[in-house]
Amino acid sequence: MPVSGPTSDLPPRVMPGPRAGDFHARDYSVHPPALTPGYKTSVARSPSQPLLSVPQSLSETTGPVFTPDELGSLDDDLILNYAHGGEPVGERIIVHGRVSDENGRPVVGTLVEIWQANAGGRYRHVKDNYLAPLDPNFGGCGRALTDADGYYAFRTIKPGPYPWPNATDTWRPSHIHFSLFGTAFCQRLITQMYFEGDPLIPRCPIVNTLADPEAVGRLIAPLDMQASKPFDALAYRFDIMLRGRRSTIFENRLEGN
Repeated sequence: MPVSGPTSDLPPRVMPGPRAGDFHARDYSVHPPALTPGYKTSVARSPSQPLLSVPQSLSETTGPVFTPDELGSLDDDLILNYAHGGEPVGERIIVHGRVSDENGRPVVGTLVEIWQANAGGRYRHVKDNYLAPLDPNFGGCGRALTDADGYYAFRTIKPGPYPWPNATDTWRPSHIHFSLFGTAFCQRLITQMYFEGDPLIPRCPIVNTLADPEAVGRLIAPLDMQASKPFDALAYRFDIMLRGRRSTIFENRLEGN
């Protein structure tokens, strides 16, 4: 069930379930190309040679495995997990959703990590020199395990937009970074979640590396009033789909996989 409320109402942490089979190759017609000059950082980061596919070995199709005792009781509550005698400033929100594989099955017991800027748009990072102040009660990091239905939830503060030097007067939309491990290293995913109605989304050079509007839409979390907590926090739902299984080999050559 969707979650609404403070940490005590979040999904129970459980051990991961069984998994069998190999994984589908990623659909690179949907993912953004590695080299997108409009996003300047990609020029230095993108590979200069064609990509190669290799057979999936045991190290890619198994683990990692996380257990509930590896997480702290406030890891999924960014409002409280860095508080020093008070609570952070900003709009209180709940971010929740379901993690599934490419075949729609829940991904159970997987680690979901998030990190974000504070309400003023500043990260607690040594290289962030934006003039917005740090919030002494907000660390900006959290983690949770998905439950038996693949659900996760966090309480946090809605992050603010911030300027960045990609071009003159370029601003990043409000966003939360997500990292997921899945049931195998093959499913590793790092992505960003945006908020419904943000006018900076279509102006963002990173978002514009995606040519497919439907793919952009899958990165935008809609407002979810059914999971909000009255007089406390609005909720946004962000469902995440990881890779699936039963990868098809291209003819007799692994390079096509």
